[in-house]
Amino acid sequence: MKRIYNFSAGPATLPLPVLEEASKAVLEFGNSGMSLLELSHRGKHYEAVHAETRQLLLKTMGLKAEEYSVLFMGGGASTQFATIPMNFLKAGSSADYIVEGEWGNKAFKEAQKVAGSSATVNLAGSSEANKFSSCAKDFKFSPSAAYTHLTTNNTIEGTQHRVIPDLGNAPIILDASSDFLSHELDYNRFSLIYAGAQKNAGPAGVTMIIVKKSFMAGGRTDVPSIFQYAAHDKADSLLNTPPTFPIYVVNLILKWIEKEGGVKTIDARNQKKAGLIYAALDAFPDVYDPAVTVKEDRSLMNITWRIKNADREKEFLAESEKRGMDGLKGHRNVGGFRASVYNAFPIEGCEALAELLKEFAKK
Repeated sequence: MKRIYNFSAGPATLPLPVLEEASKAVLEFGNSGMSLLELSHRGKHYEAVHAETRQLLLKTMGLKAEEYSVLFMGGGASTQFATIPMNFLKAGSSADYIVEGEWGNKAFKEAQKVAGSSATVNLAGSSEANKFSSCAKDFKFSPSAAYTHLTTNNTIEGTQHRVIPDLGNAPIILDASSDFLSHELDYNRFSLIYAGAQKNAGPAGVTMIIVKKSFMAGGRTDVPSIFQYAAHDKADSLLNTPPTFPIYVVNLILKWIEKEGGVKTIDARNQKKAGLIYAALDAFPDVYDPAVTVKEDRSLMNITWRIKNADREKEFLAESEKRGMDGLKGHRNVGGFRASVYNAFPIEGCEALAELLKEFAKK
């Protein structure tokens, strides 16, 4: 079996042992006589997977089941951009948003649509003035905001908050889709964390919402049930048929993280992987132009750069493909290049890209 280096921003590389185990379940799960794809989401075989995945997720995040609920939903993080204000932005209230890239901006705009004229959505911080080449440094929070929303990692622009700044006194909501479980973080600080699985935690198709029960209890009840977090929680994430196979793969990923040594070990590996590529870029300032100007704001998940001589971009891509690399072309909105090196991406791929960067620069 041929495995190339998949630098795609997502769906992303999954651990080979996870793929092997998941492939068995496609044919038959346990002794059920059925594929996992065929199992009832209310049957005993799948129920065990559902419950265990929630337990593993809370354990990995260091959270208590008495304080936090885990919801499995569809529609990706983009659906949550609207669902969050639908639940927590009541008439006459306000919410604060920090915008440091395209996805944060989309969340901000969706909240504005939901708010309409009955509530207020404030831009509490932005790095748009410097074209999102760094994280925001100055914030202005509302005195009584219902919540503050932050996107922790910006896949398109290549910035990341590895350390969450002081975000005031309002409940904090994190869109952690692209750096979920990639480094140690005190999740107890946050009232809601959401993430599409397809970067670090599984395949596309399931979005994980980890919400503080006390925060969820204050949500609105006058919106359709399918958009109410409390309704999903009451129904055990079975309000509609859940994405059973993606949830199963999340289960396998969580077990893989634990076997690898936990998030602490994954974090150290991610730092080493990204460090190899950034070192190669920084070694040749006359050839490469890293997109993120502030080094402490550089993402360890999505490394973005340009070649100063744009005429050589096609040459670089062609050479990368010859070496078994795919997905290095930057997002269509910003161009250039992007290497996404999520949790399961092998260090050998980072070494190979670093070597290509060095050799290309010397031509």
